[in-house]
Amino acid sequence: MAHRAVFVAIEADGPRWTVKADTLTAGPGHFVDDIANDTVRTAIIRMVDNREIGADAHTGPIYFDIHSVPGEERARELAAALHAALHGNQEPLYRAVLRTA
Repeated sequence: MAHRAVFVAIEADGPRWTVKADTLTAGPGHFVDDIANDTVRTAIIRMVDNREIGADAHTGPIYFDIHSVPGEERARELAAALHAALHGNQEPLYRAVLRTA
């Protein structure tokens, strides 16, 4: 069976950006563990608390939605870090969000 990845995308929303991730696209064999979910949730909450993103973010565990990201470069950074975290590598997300707060 072919390996399918977590769906991650960015989209422009006026001058702001949205980052979306959906773990269902990876199929039934993909498992996002509690550590990854907790890391992503903590990162999103921290960005909301710091007013970097909109308070209407969705923190999973299956679907993640980050609104009002301040620019395309930051949206791409967060999308890549989110993708890595949902595949078990939390370091990029930690570097992108948790250390900067």
